[in-house]
Amino acid sequence: MALRRRDALKFIALSVHLAWATTTFGQEAGAFDSSFAGWDALLRKHVRWLADNRQTRVDYTGLATEHAALQKVLAGWSAVTAAQFAAWPRAQQMAFLINAYNGFTIELVLTRYPRLQSIKDLGSVFQSPWKKKFFSLLGEERTLDWIEHEQLRPRFQDPRVHAAVNCASIGCPALRPEAFTASRLDAQLEDGLRRFMADRTRNRYAQGQLQVSMIFKWFREDFEKGHQGLHRLEDLMARYADQLADPPADRDAIRAQHVPITSLDYDWSLNAVGR
Repeated sequence: MALRRRDALKFIALSVHLAWATTTFGQEAGAFDSSFAGWDALLRKHVRWLADNRQTRVDYTGLATEHAALQKVLAGWSAVTAAQFAAWPRAQQMAFLINAYNGFTIELVLTRYPRLQSIKDLGSVFQSPWKKKFFSLLGEERTLDWIEHEQLRPRFQDPRVHAAVNCASIGCPALRPEAFTASRLDAQLEDGLRRFMADRTRNRYAQGQLQVSMIFKWFREDFEKGHQGLHRLEDLMARYADQLADPPADRDAIRAQHVPITSLDYDWSLNAVGR
């Protein structure tokens, strides 16, 4: 009788332990880290500001040695369901999509690195790299274009996103050496655009005209939809006059919106360390 009682108690204890373990594992598996700690750690370790603090370069070789850690981060994002995403506040949704775009872009580059000079090398005559279905997000196979053009641009209508998503190219605004988070999203978006506008290799006032990135030509409509009161591209340039020029007279000319706007060539070279 005593033996049976001890066995019964052991069985109950084991059942409770298994129930606890199952519940705990389920909670951990279903939990989402809104701080993006794993992604943040990889960026801080492998992305570096240049001396001007306006451009960054990516240590793809270092990321390749930690590919398993990157893939674990990406798998966590792929596990997020559409229902989970829909329940999040706007800022968290936006931060998630920006991080996903940047993370899966790096994953795409690593599929051939170092045997490429540009992300465009990963495309073909028939399909650009941005139209490849190579990852899962919110329950379906997705492309990078889906994140940018079907989600970020139409859903959130914040043109500063163009200085947040990174196409792994030198001509692109800097990949931040930190994850985007909901609590700091607005400050991060603003800082990213300010740094980009102040990068004289890609945006500048020279020879009596504004010479700016092709991004402002490709996505001009996004900058003219009224975000923060901006209805014309000239309004945007006037707001960031201090970043675009140093002499007070040049800044005044930009603010007066009496200068022509031209586009610079876009540098599609890979944004790797050493370039």
